[in-house]
Amino acid sequence: MTVTRIEADDRMSQIVIHGETIYLSGQCEPGETVAEQTRAVLAEIERLLALAGSSKAHILMAQIWLADMADFAAMNTVWDAWVADGPKPARATGESKLASDAYKIEIIVTAAKA
Repeated sequence: MTVTRIEADDRMSQIVIHGETIYLSGQCEPGETVAEQTRAVLAEIERLLALAGSSKAHILMAQIWLADMADFAAMNTVWDAWVADGPKPARATGESKLASDAYKIEIIVTAAKA
């Protein structure tokens, strides 16, 4: 079975497609608040899924890492609005030290091709 890598560099690929499954690398985006970062990350996820031939309606699983679980409610407000009109994926949320202190959230997504 073919493996396709999109937006790849020397370290990683932003998208890996194997069969009908799409794997996105962890997405972090700048912003002052967790809400701003969450909106930016979700927009980037939508862009990458479209590039891979899919959409947020085909997300199977989302793994969300917060730098501080105190941001859980603020993140959920943005997330809930984003998934409000579509199918809800399986999801896990945890707290973790992220790659930079500037990041408050990282989201990793697995999706099916549309």
